[in-house]
Amino acid sequence: MPGTGRGGTEVAEARPGGREDAAQDLERELSKLFGRARSLSLTLAARVHPGLDGASYALLLHLSDISPVRAAEVVERTGLDKSTVSRQIARLEELELIERVPDPSDGRARLVQLTAVGAQRLAEVRSDRRARLRAQLGEWSTDDIREFSRLLGKLNADL
Repeated sequence: MPGTGRGGTEVAEARPGGREDAAQDLERELSKLFGRARSLSLTLAARVHPGLDGASYALLLHLSDISPVRAAEVVERTGLDKSTVSRQIARLEELELIERVPDPSDGRARLVQLTAVGAQRLAEVRSDRRARLRAQLGEWSTDDIREFSRLLGKLNADL
């Protein structure tokens, strides 16, 4: 159809309000997505541990991908305030989901890493989450999933 999809981009942008309408549609859909993501994060956090909040769950996810790591590096990688990271790390430690261990390269420094229990609970939740996502996208073609992932990656890089 002219004016839509690939190849019709120039026509869509030339229409009065075309780009603005598209941007508003995107903003509306992102708002819905972010709201659902917050709700899902709270649900998944509670499954990892009943005392885990959404923000600390997000940090736990991040730590699972980068640990063991110094707390200062977590601040650098996440862009979060040092005091925020410190509070969240303390909370995750209280819940016995992470632990501080000696840094083998510097005996005075400590690294944070997931405990065995934290890693196991998070792995179970992630596995369930992936299975649900696959089921929810069951009608999507593999090409559509790849393209959506590519575009989300592009958006994340731009943001």
